[in-house]
Amino acid sequence: MFQKQLRRASRVLMMFACAALLAGCGFQLRGSATLPFDSLYVDIPPTNQVGIELKRNLRAGTNAKITEVRSEAQAIITSVSESRSKTILSINSSGRVREFRLRYGFSYALVDAKGQPLAPPANLALERDYSFSDDQILAKEAEEALLYRDMQSDLVQQIIRRLAAVKPQAGS
Repeated sequence: MFQKQLRRASRVLMMFACAALLAGCGFQLRGSATLPFDSLYVDIPPTNQVGIELKRNLRAGTNAKITEVRSEAQAIITSVSESRSKTILSINSSGRVREFRLRYGFSYALVDAKGQPLAPPANLALERDYSFSDDQILAKEAEEALLYRDMQSDLVQQIIRRLAAVKPQAGS
């Protein structure tokens, strides 16, 4: 009986020790960030998938309130450009495509309510390579779409990390 209670107490103690170590090392759940401003306006078209995912992740994992009115925001993030490209990476001996490289680029600017830049404009570029087969065209098209969605998710996480790293200027 005493050994059972001792084992239980040691397990509880180990759980508290692990929790203390994780808290002490700066562990933070992925996607959770503390932004240096309280409100943010996302000036990206409502049909843009990056804008939709960015708003969703900001609402769920940050301290900033996403406003729907530009004048109520302390910071404004604006999409400058977005591009996708697909290039041939390699061909086989019969001249058919064997691999493609997908590129996804996104540029944005972050300004305060007065239009002054809070951070320099950023250009993010992601690449993914994938093999291609003429025998599996539909599957490879689905894989391409999945890779683009994966790049969008990675891009959103990079944007959030960059927003969290912005140093507020004195007097703002």
